[in-house]
Amino acid sequence: MLRLITTSLWLHCQRVTALSLHLRLYTTLNSAENQQTVEALYDHSVDIQRIRKLKGWVLHQSPAYAKEIAKLLKDMGASVSTIAQIFAVHPEAVLCHPGQMQAQKELWISVCPNQKELVGIIEKFPASFFTSSSYHDNQRNNITYFQSLNINKRIISKLMASAPQSFSQPIEQNEVMVHTLLQAYQELGGQEANMKIWLQKLLSQNPYVLLKHPNVLRQNLLFLKDKGFSTAELLHLLSKLRGFVIELNPHSMCRTLEYSQDTMGCSDEKLRDIILICPALLYYSESILAERFKGLLSAGISMSQIIETPTVMELTTQIVNYRIQRLRAHGYDIRKGSLEVLNGTKKDFEMSCGKLQIHRERPLFNPVAPLQVDD
Repeated sequence: MLRLITTSLWLHCQRVTALSLHLRLYTTLNSAENQQTVEALYDHSVDIQRIRKLKGWVLHQSPAYAKEIAKLLKDMGASVSTIAQIFAVHPEAVLCHPGQMQAQKELWISVCPNQKELVGIIEKFPASFFTSSSYHDNQRNNITYFQSLNINKRIISKLMASAPQSFSQPIEQNEVMVHTLLQAYQELGGQEANMKIWLQKLLSQNPYVLLKHPNVLRQNLLFLKDKGFSTAELLHLLSKLRGFVIELNPHSMCRTLEYSQDTMGCSDEKLRDIILICPALLYYSESILAERFKGLLSAGISMSQIIETPTVMELTTQIVNYRIQRLRAHGYDIRKGSLEVLNGTKKDFEMSCGKLQIHRERPLFNPVAPLQVDD
């Protein structure tokens, strides 16, 4: 009996071992890289090791169309280095069927001025272009819809590139969101003549606004209305927030408003004025606000200066400290002057520094100018 059990166990183990070996062999054979894909990518100077490390699974797929996709891009005017860059960043492109990508190209050309610009978009947003063919009908329908709204073609292509999900989703979802935005614009006193321009600007500033639920917009506007903002002020915020009002929620706004008011020690009315100047205070977290208040105060800036120029809160502490040092080198004491000189883009700030330098170097009088003397 014992011998029978032992023999049975031995046979069972042999079968399990053989099965395990068979599975490992099958997996090894099945996981071999597609050599045609690898060679095609090598031919286009693509960093294969990088792909193996980040997206190695792509190299194991069959069929793949590396040569065909490369030719499609080349025919569009893409350089050798551009094709290599696209494949390195988005190797999944080689898995897209050339016929479907030709159709995709024709779709995008309908909203791009030329093929050169389309190549530039593909280089920056390859995942947006190389999408599943199952979304092409939705893309086509959404393009037609936004064209019917007289949205600029460049804006449409920007939407497709930076927020491709908004064009992959059914047209009905975009119709509902656009209707909600336009309805809110009109209810807040927006002029109908400017409505399409306003919508186009909003979409260009924040393409992701189309991916949000319409109820979010309504809830946030109701919350701000309860805080005392007038309809005109709400329209101002809706426009100046660049669609970020869709990203917010009443709970987070309530916390940041309470924190800002407690820190600055201002009234409700003054807080509303500050928010209208610097809407960013609505969506910064308490931790970010705390860090920036601390950084400004540590630099010797007073709270009254911050309240007078709240837009300085949009700058990170690192940028503020760097700019204060630059201004100090030009003899400007930020503690005694306006904070406006800190604001703006890097280009704006450099211009301000240039003006300070000129002012500092300017002589008290022009030695070449003739002296005015009395006869």
